Amino acid sequence: MPDKEHISLIGAGLAGPVMAKYLSDHGYRVDIFERRPDMRVVEQSAGRSINLALSARGIEALRSIGIFSKIQSQLLPMKGRMIHDMDGKTHLQSYGQREDEVIYSVSRAHLNMSLMDHIEESGNVKIHFEHALENIDLDNSELIFKNNKRVSFNRVMGSDGSSSCIRNCINERSSINFQKKPLGHGYKELTIPATDDGQFKIDPEALHIWPRGEFMLIALPNMDRSFTCTLFFPMDGKTSFSSITSNDQIFDLFNSYFSDTLNLIPDLVEEYQQNPVGSLSTVYCDRWNYKDKLVIFGDAAHAIVPFFGQGMNASFQDCTVIHNLIEEFYGDWRMIFSEFSKNHVPNGHAIANMALENYLEMRDSVNDPAYKIKRELEFSLENKFRDRFIPRYSMVSFHTIPYTEVYKRGLIQLKMMEEYLSGEVTQSTLYENILNQLAPIK
Repeated sequence: MPDKEHISLIGAGLAGPVMAKYLSDHGYRVDIFERRPDMRVVEQSAGRSINLALSARGIEALRSIGIFSKIQSQLLPMKGRMIHDMDGKTHLQSYGQREDEVIYSVSRAHLNMSLMDHIEESGNVKIHFEHALENIDLDNSELIFKNNKRVSFNRVMGSDGSSSCIRNCINERSSINFQKKPLGHGYKELTIPATDDGQFKIDPEALHIWPRGEFMLIALPNMDRSFTCTLFFPMDGKTSFSSITSNDQIFDLFNSYFSDTLNLIPDLVEEYQQNPVGSLSTVYCDRWNYKDKLVIFGDAAHAIVPFFGQGMNASFQDCTVIHNLIEEFYGDWRMIFSEFSKNHVPNGHAIANMALENYLEMRDSVNDPAYKIKRELEFSLENKFRDRFIPRYSMVSFHTIPYTEVYKRGLIQLKMMEEYLSGEVTQSTLYENILNQLAPIK
């Protein structure tokens, strides 16, 4: 193909290869530049989440690029949240009402390596490892890497993470109101190994949560019958990562708040001491492109906290949106980039805000009797008005409805339920409001 049909893509994490495959399927040649060595050859350092939650938006993209059937056997379905109370009792809160309304635990590393293999088979994509981007010379259309290597480009697509060099370049050329807001809470990963005879120690068909108000512990199943646990915890304060440092303090913390895990996590103190603390932030931008030259997607555009399990799924949906725009405006990259930015930025903001709200729900509200009553009402209304009233969690995880619409409908539905539960309106009025205020979802 002519040189103008060449795309430079920064970042070979999860979203980069998905976008590269879409581009390859459209006939474009793609060079991906990745700062890390090839993870299929060199073991990566610890610190990133070991497993992730895959749901409808991500599945749609993986099906579209032809890889879902290849990785399906590596997915572990989770049908709900298994809540672990302080007294050790457990109860399951289902994510949805149908058999197929599950989310899937998937190994980040396995998925990433599978995506790399998949795109290299296309013949149109080449991955260049150990190429850490340092700057962009827009005047001369050159990428400048830390090894002082310069590479010419036609246009650049950046999925280079929450500290994106591409985003910084766009922001320098034209202010995009970039904000990176730390959560104030971080995370540390721990492990529940398999039993001596190779079985799961706890229910593998659930995402386990130990909600404790200001913090929480979660656990997701792995293919080797282990669970990856993540402690989400304040960075500073009386009970925080900065204050819980000694072996005795670590043991006392878990004995006080997560006592049923002491027999599940044999290397608790050692892992806590050795494993790094990860930081959590939300990235907001008002625009994601610079003319027809640069565009960002995934975490580079909208890094979010992980409490709705949508970071990867939202990033994959970005790729699908760009793919659809390529089909609509084939060859007109100014329109592709500008329409992606104009129409999809609000969706990035919406899921960022919902993810923050879901943290409060997961660590605190899930055991509130009022929350449980509201959840039962949601399911009841969904059964009666299946094409109109869909719980917000279901809209996010089991549908591909734009996040902005999910957010808007979620607020309307919440108001309706609160009016009914407070006695402000009757059941018949509630039903009338649903029919009048919520258009059918196609």
